[in-house]
Amino acid sequence: MTAGKGAQIPATDIDVVIVGAGPVGLTLANVLGLQGVRTLIVEERDSLIDYPRGVGLDDESLRTFQAIGLVDKVLPHTVPNQILRFFDANRKLLVEMAPPDARFGWPKRNGFVQPMVDAELLCGLDRFAHVRVQWGTQMTTCTEDADGVTVELSTGAPVRARYVVGCDGGRSATRHLMGVAFDGTTSSTRWVVIDLANDPLGHPNSEVGADPERPYVSISIAHGIRRFEFMIHEHESDELASDPAFVTKLLSTFVPHPDQVDIIRHRVYTHHSRIAASFRKGRLMLAGDAAHLMPVWQGQGYNSGIRDAFNLGWKLAAVTNGQAGDRLLDSYDV
Repeated sequence: MTAGKGAQIPATDIDVVIVGAGPVGLTLANVLGLQGVRTLIVEERDSLIDYPRGVGLDDESLRTFQAIGLVDKVLPHTVPNQILRFFDANRKLLVEMAPPDARFGWPKRNGFVQPMVDAELLCGLDRFAHVRVQWGTQMTTCTEDADGVTVELSTGAPVRARYVVGCDGGRSATRHLMGVAFDGTTSSTRWVVIDLANDPLGHPNSEVGADPERPYVSISIAHGIRRFEFMIHEHESDELASDPAFVTKLLSTFVPHPDQVDIIRHRVYTHHSRIAASFRKGRLMLAGDAAHLMPVWQGQGYNSGIRDAFNLGWKLAAVTNGQAGDRLLDSYDV
């Protein structure tokens, strides 16, 4: 097991196994680490995802990062107090959202670069000798009994833990092992997301284009990165939407010299709306996208996952530290 400093956690000496080293799993591990909970994260990837994904932080997420002692590390990767404007097809301003203050301690709308914030969450785990990340490792299965859970891993011997939390995304292996339904809908529309370095617009704000010909979004993230999102019409294939010439054409209305922009990545995605029938089944729990998926508007997919981590984290810590009974965990699902 590697991911930091200090001695390894013995395989028989783990309180919580977290499956997935995304922002939800990393935040949960920091919450548990501060409470002395012996925690192992297993992640099938070899490292953190290094391209922008989530782009919006709310004040509640910042309060969580404050509570785990990392907000000063996160803030340099944000654009605070973002103004969001909605325009019609003629570029007429329809509405402006400009949060007036930080009445709950932090700005309500913040652009951010997720890979950089994820890296700060990972570095935060170096504070705890009792928390580890094991990269390149899948949880293949787990078996629950009266005293805990035996977790089988793709690398090395199985480990014993008191609880397992699946923070392993929309295709969660943990959820499948729990046998929990994941009902909902998938949107019939697709969007192409384009992340640009060296922001060609050069302002810190965001806009949504309510243009029936092709709705779009333009978001300032941080560190000179800007995201554009464009709806893809039914007759336009995924291959066309991924073609550099098509991407250049989409950008041409909004940026000067669209053929000279520095594209970090572009990809096509579809919106999903799903929720797990239960977030807890015995000693196994779900958080973040493993528990619920929503369209990626207003950043609430990311922020709801951070809320999960904080909600579940203190309860798991209280139970594993003997300060509360196991029934407290039922309130997480509620």
